[in-house]
Amino acid sequence: MTSNSNVSNMRRLVEQLKLEASVERIKVSQAAAELQQFCLQNASKDALLVGVPTGSNPFREPRSCTVV
Repeated sequence: MTSNSNVSNMRRLVEQLKLEASVERIKVSQAAAELQQFCLQNASKDALLVGVPTGSNPFREPRSCTVV
């Protein structure tokens, strides 16, 4: 049983290593440049940078209405 278990574990390990070896990798400097470019292109749409329009903000404080 132990021998079969070891062979099974080794086969899974080999398959995982094959999968990892086939993943396309890029240099960190290239990834950083692409990330910076993406951030700059989408900065105008980022709610954390430009804020949320008051009319479409579902989390705004409800207005209170007083009856006189």
